[in-house]
Amino acid sequence: MAKRTALLIIDVQYDFLEGGSLATNDANAVIPIINEIRNKVHFDDVVVSKDWHPKGHCSFASSHPGKALFEDITLPDGTPQKLWPDHCVQGSHGAEVHSDLKLEPTDFVVFKGQHAEIDSYSAFFDNAHKAKTTLQDHLQSKAITDVIVVGIALDYCVCFTAMDAKDLGYTTTVVEDACRGVAPESTAAAVENMKKKGINLIKAETLLG
Repeated sequence: MAKRTALLIIDVQYDFLEGGSLATNDANAVIPIINEIRNKVHFDDVVVSKDWHPKGHCSFASSHPGKALFEDITLPDGTPQKLWPDHCVQGSHGAEVHSDLKLEPTDFVVFKGQHAEIDSYSAFFDNAHKAKTTLQDHLQSKAITDVIVVGIALDYCVCFTAMDAKDLGYTTTVVEDACRGVAPESTAAAVENMKKKGINLIKAETLLG
């Protein structure tokens, strides 16, 4: 099979950026890096993922009276869940992709976390792997063999997406400096886990030459 590569841009949305309800440190710095990658590297397909939560989503601490922000709980179906501030509510400004990010009409948009009872860090599956998004079918329709993953947050949605991509058989690469993580400890653990999985971790300069 001929090599065909997709760029997966994960959750570069206002709520995860400077001033957002779940802002990731220095996250705005990924935007010019991703734009440069898009401008200088050819991809056979580009995918943009968006957290797209209904009001009252199970990942919101506000949906669990008596629970604290960033507390770890177990959902009724047994799935672990960290509790976050309300973020990326469907139709809100915070759920929109930052206007400085280079987008094209041909980009394929994947919505995730749309179901109130289960979160979806990965752009492929919900956290319990009970349901899939539109991403896998789309990549298969484009005969994609390789994926390059960038975006936010490295220790959650980027890592989960990359791990699923590897499990699905894609040659998977994460561009570390085109990502930002929520916390140093979880970011370091995510990087180690991805390396053990056989995921390539590179710097943008490797792609840009």
